Amino acid sequence: MALYGRLLYAWLLVLVFSLQAFRGGFAHSCCSDNNGGCDPNALCSEDPNTGAMTCTCNVGYANTGSDDNVVCTVNIPADAEWESNGMTIAGGNGKGNAANQLFWPGGLFVDDNQTVVIADFGNHRIMQWKHCDRRSGKVVAGGNGQGIGLHQLNLPTDVLIDTKTNSLIICDWGNRRVVRWSRHRDNTQGEVLISNTQCWGLAMDEQRNLYVSDIGKHEVRRYRLGEQTGTVVAGGNGCGCGNALNQLSNPTYLFVDREHSVYVSDKNNHRVMKWKKGATQGILAAAGKGFGCSPTQLNSPQGLFVDASGTVYVVDSANHRVMRFTKRDTTQGTVVVGGNGAGALANQLITPFGLTFDQNGKLYVVDNNNHRIQRYSLQEHC
Repeated sequence: MALYGRLLYAWLLVLVFSLQAFRGGFAHSCCSDNNGGCDPNALCSEDPNTGAMTCTCNVGYANTGSDDNVVCTVNIPADAEWESNGMTIAGGNGKGNAANQLFWPGGLFVDDNQTVVIADFGNHRIMQWKHCDRRSGKVVAGGNGQGIGLHQLNLPTDVLIDTKTNSLIICDWGNRRVVRWSRHRDNTQGEVLISNTQCWGLAMDEQRNLYVSDIGKHEVRRYRLGEQTGTVVAGGNGCGCGNALNQLSNPTYLFVDREHSVYVSDKNNHRVMKWKKGATQGILAAAGKGFGCSPTQLNSPQGLFVDASGTVYVVDSANHRVMRFTKRDTTQGTVVVGGNGAGALANQLITPFGLTFDQNGKLYVVDNNNHRIQRYSLQEHC
């Protein structure tokens, strides 16, 4: 009987634990698995009774998707204005390869901790600057001289952070490849993700599809995980020297919105194009009146960002300024920062390249020929 009693007790314990696990009492939270599948800029919460998960955008972001598919995009007020003087947060100590210097920087990425990673083009490396330390940066990829080795980069033009794998995705333009470098401390080399591409700009959607602009083939391709060939999603119909809506000419930087529409800085056509998912031609999203310096024109556009309302922010590189174009008027832009001639003053830029925003609406601009990164704070209105 004693043995029978112990067996019965053990069986009851198994039953109780099984019921608790089934009801969620001892179950491991689904939110702990990759943030429950929520957008990287959202908080996952789980109902303890039903197990239902809810994704809520973090402060500074707006849900531009739906209740069932939350997509968090930086929320910038429609009447936002930025201080005209930028603060140098990286570089600014002349051209060079020291830890406090940059050399013709290209694209950049800012995470939620305001850590900045920069494609340090002329130094063949990726640099990281922490928010709390503007004195010097840290090499996080490359930095071993110009070359084709997996431990090297060759004129990198853009970089982004893949939060799921905690890795850097890099346009290794001079080596005609896209590479991935882990952000773990002991990592000393990258791995090739995509070969045979003159990659200039990168973007990643919430499904971790990678979008790559190829300035040699005048196209943008989307690559699913593990793909080498990809699918053309913009351009690919020859050089767009004639401004045809189904063509691009030297596409540079990219932005992908919640609907998987691709925005492209069409550099040699001096315009920004929007290609909706599955489209065979694009539509004008900014400028398109030829090159020049009027409010309706761009000159060699580069960095690109689209906010939650669909407003386009684009680096007007050869005019040394950043422009804003709203959805209501894609042909008439306004100057956001710069536009005070080429120079090294706090309110000036020289051939800027990359552009992005943080969750507080601060604007980051890569000031290429001043070898620095400028940050602009929102103006406070009473």
